[in-house]
Formats: sequence, structure tokens, C-alpha cells
Amino acid sequence: MSLRDLKPPEPGEWVEFADERRRLLLYGGDVTDPLGTLSDEDWGDFELFSTARALSGSAGLGEAAARTHLVPDGGVPEAAAAIIDDVGSDRLIAFGGGRVIDSAKAVAAVRGGEVAAIPTTLSGAPLTAIHRLPAGRDAAAGVRPSLVVAYADAMTSAPEPQLRATAMNALAHGSDSLFTPLADETSRETGLRGAELVARALDQAHAERDRAALALGAILCGIAVDRAGIALHHVLGQTTVRVLGTPHAETYAALIPHTMEAMRARAPEQAEGLASAIGAGADGLQARIAELAGHRGLGELGADRGRIDEVVDAAMTRPELEHMTPGEVRPADLTAILEAAW
Repeated sequence: MSLRDLKPPEPGEWVEFADERRRLLLYGGDVTDPLGTLSDEDWGDFELFSTARALSGSAGLGEAAARTHLVPDGGVPEAAAAIIDDVGSDRLIAFGGGRVIDSAKAVAAVRGGEVAAIPTTLSGAPLTAIHRLPAGRDAAAGVRPSLVVAYADAMTSAPEPQLRATAMNALAHGSDSLFTPLADETSRETGLRGAELVARALDQAHAERDRAALALGAILCGIAVDRAGIALHHVLGQTTVRVLGTPHAETYAALIPHTMEAMRARAPEQAEGLASAIGAGADGLQARIAELAGHRGLGELGADRGRIDEVVDAAMTRPELEHMTPGEVRPADLTAILEAAW
């Protein structure tokens, strides 16, 4: 089955997909017999990465693991560094959000080994080899989970404001991937299909939302960015988070209406495709994404507006602005986006 043919699972059913990078299973419901599913996939022996909060809904994963590593708060480099010397297995299962999964990927990159991901948010971490490394450690390349066992209800269980923020993180993966020179027909079809599913699900009332469609949309957006890479939005979003200390998903939600509006002039054809996928009019891309995001601003995240120049200076050192973003990117362009997003 191709990515374009994947449909959200019905309640109690699975959809499956495999390519040269991963095997993916998405279940239409909450976490149900993960140990049985993992055993069927020959993942009977493993160490577990998780958090105390996530473990409460892990359906026995903690008890079955040879060892459980609770990922501490903070950035991935520090969290992974705090755990790495206690890890003894080359098969790691990450049950949690993006920080947990990225920490497992980071440890496996340094030590060698394989990662299976069971996501509890809409993060793109289960689908990509994009992650930072443990502080003070080096690795030749990133690690991509070879198995993803996703449960739609677990991925979409956050309260509505937080869920919309994480959904914008997912939408950013599919959107940003459209504009890079590595994008191809497959990645663009995947990203646009993912964006369409995310937007349609967010248009539904919370109690009536098709959670399987939202989960699948996020997964497809993650696959697209894994294939095509990142451009302006991720550079500015990642840099803002690191410099200003703002929360990841909420920062992306505040920025994405403005970063995508900036891409309209740089790559009109791709921006038009995105607008069509999410149900925006010809000139309504920015307003439509802001509506989906819940009209957020960087100012409400407690960031210091006086440090915008620091964000711009740091972002301008990133090679993705020159090599992965259409057109010349000037400091003034980034400043304008940040000011508009405040």
C-alpha cells in the first residue's frame, strides 16, 4: 500500500505501512496490548525510555522492560547524557512524546542499536532521524525508529489548546517539507495529504473529532519532512526555542502562519498547494493557519521581545536558510516574521 492510499483506521482496527525506512502500525483507539504487538514484531527484549506520567498508561511496558529509563526534564542533549551510561541494551523502546523519543534516538546514535517508538503526542520524532546528540558525545549519523506502533487516542489525548499547538508542530513538518530542493512527488503528496487530514480534524468539535485522522495526518507530515528535510520555518522555530526558552509546540503554532505567508512569495506554486490542502482561499493562507492554531502569539509565551536580534543572528548561521529555503533570506526577513508573530 502506498502512502497516498492510507486511510485512518476505524475504531479497533489497524492500518499498516512499511518502506525502506520503517514499519508503521496505527491503531484506531487507545493503547491496547502493546506487549503483544511488540512480540509479534520480534521486539520481546528491550529497555524502555519513558516518563513517570506516560508510564501510567503504558499497559505493562514498564514491567516487561529489562530496564526502564525515566527521561529527565530539559533539553534532549542533557536528558540523553544523563541516561546514556545506564543503558545496556541495543534495542530501545521509547514510549512518550518527542523529547522521550529523541532521547532514545540520541542514545542509540552514540551507542549503536535500534529504536522502536510508541508516541503519545503528534510529534514528528517517531518518523525522522532528526535529533540532537547527548551532551559531550558524537555520532556519525542520526537514528530513525525502525518500528512505530502508534495509538490514535494516545497521540491525541492532550487538552484542546495544547493539542492544537502540537497539531501545528505536525502541520509545520508537512508544510516546510514542500519547499526544500529535496522535495519530490512522493514527499509533496504525503505532506499535502497529511496537512489536509490535520486541518479537517481540527475543524471538528473536540468531542466529535476524528482522532485517527488527526494522528494519521501528523504521521504523514512527519514522513514528508523525513524525506524532504526542513526549511525556513524549522530554522526559525528551533532557534527561537533555544534562544528564548519558549515551549516548542506553542512557538511553532505562533510562527507558522507567518513563516508560511513568507513562503508564498518564495514558492507560490507550493504555497498554493498547501492553501488548497487546508481549505484556505487564494490569499487566505496566513489567516487559515492562524485559525487552525488558535490565534497564538510569541508574546503570550513569556519571551523577551528585546532579544529578537539574538534569535535572528543565531538563525542566520544555519545552512538550511541558504541551501533548503527558496530565495535569499536576509536578517530583515526573519525580524519581520518574529515581529508579526509577537
